[in-house]
Amino acid sequence: MAKFEEGLRYSESHEFVRVDGEFAYVGISDYAQHALGNIVYVDMPEVDDEVTAGEEFGAVESVKAASDLISPVSGTVVEINEALEDQPELLNQDAFGNWIIKVEMSDPAELDNLMDVEAYKAHCENE
Repeated sequence: MAKFEEGLRYSESHEFVRVDGEFAYVGISDYAQHALGNIVYVDMPEVDDEVTAGEEFGAVESVKAASDLISPVSGTVVEINEALEDQPELLNQDAFGNWIIKVEMSDPAELDNLMDVEAYKAHCENE
């Protein structure tokens, strides 16, 4: 059964955002990793790449499917989770503990367009 974490913001495409000042740690939700199954590859942008809310920034591939990663916020990638290059299965083991990219947000107001945990739970139940 999927876990849901309080205090995060969620997108309809199942990315989460953990906010730390002007930085956003972006990853996939536990619900998403359950739906994908065994993750075998994570395609990530480069540091200093720009990401735009609502647009693709990479992909996650599992033995069952490939799924585009859609950025929930706009800004500049300041760090990628390099551990995922060699161990993409970390997303299956702890989706919320393993973010994919760290973004310096250009417009923190975009967070208002994302769901809180209760709204995201309802979204998942309706899928």
